[in-house]
Amino acid sequence: MTLEVQCPTCKKTVTWDSEHPFKPFCSERCKLIDLGDWADEKHAIPAEPEIPDDLGYDEGDFFKED
Repeated sequence: MTLEVQCPTCKKTVTWDSEHPFKPFCSERCKLIDLGDWADEKHAIPAEPEIPDDLGYDEGDFFKED
């Protein structure tokens, strides 16, 4: 049984085997487009903020010069 997936970038069908070295992408071009999207922060993994908002931290006061 052969597994086929869609390229995340262009939606072209890709066979998941050793003949397709850029899987799940159909080509190096599509792989690099996706990498560029991550670098431009078009994609993100959801996460909780590192600093809770309830600490009373006010960014405006932090950068205020005395």
